[in-house]
Amino acid sequence: MCPPDYFGIEYEINPWMHKDVNADYVTARQQWRDLKELLERVGAQIELMEPVKGLPDLVFTANAALIWQDQAYLSRFRHGPRQGETPVDDQWFRSHDFDTQLPPEHLNFEGAGDALFCGETLFGGYIVRSDAGAIQWLGSELHCRVIPLQLVDERYYHLDTCFCPLSPTEAIWYPPAFDEYGQLAIESAVPTLSKVSDEEATRFACNAVVVGKHVVMNTGCPKLEVALQQLDYETHATPLDEFLKSGGSAKCLTLRLDGEEAAVWR
Repeated sequence: MCPPDYFGIEYEINPWMHKDVNADYVTARQQWRDLKELLERVGAQIELMEPVKGLPDLVFTANAALIWQDQAYLSRFRHGPRQGETPVDDQWFRSHDFDTQLPPEHLNFEGAGDALFCGETLFGGYIVRSDAGAIQWLGSELHCRVIPLQLVDERYYHLDTCFCPLSPTEAIWYPPAFDEYGQLAIESAVPTLSKVSDEEATRFACNAVVVGKHVVMNTGCPKLEVALQQLDYETHATPLDEFLKSGGSAKCLTLRLDGEEAAVWR
């Protein structure tokens, strides 16, 4: 995680961002601290990176890289304002004993925002931020099955805004964010799916953090909480509205370093 010392809406690169509706600094700091403390209470160990002035979205560490064992596959951001994050992320990973690798220069890729494991399969969101070729490149590097998923709603510009693996056989998802092929691919590959409503999708219900049988998410998602509790998950809601102004929530604010709960390679 990265503290939100310099977080703010300084540019507009997704439909949620409006420079004339900036985040409240004091509230954002408190919401971030509450999320960190909640994750620690449910069993997570948090490593921190130093915030950098001029990089307001560095707080969204999910986009730093895809982690595979001791390898960090770094992001190559599509939008210029975020490209300065990559060398900062690279330095952090190297100082924490990860080997780092960049995608080929012609391919955009935005880390664990667009690349999520569910079991042995790597699901990859593409077209809004990451390129389909980058997802295929990752598959060739990791020698794993890859399912590219075209995102069709720019509000859900990263895969982790509309798809959240819970375990190797379970996931949360918002079907309208995907094209017809993507919907069929997810339905055929994941046995147990919890569908998110339109209203709760806009609360970034899918952008949740899974720690064992605990699911940490933004407030305002009661229907999903009931569905998860019926699957024997314990849900924990915490306000993250200041980050929603930038198109981010709980998952965006974290990067799992030891493999997501749903990833068989753990």
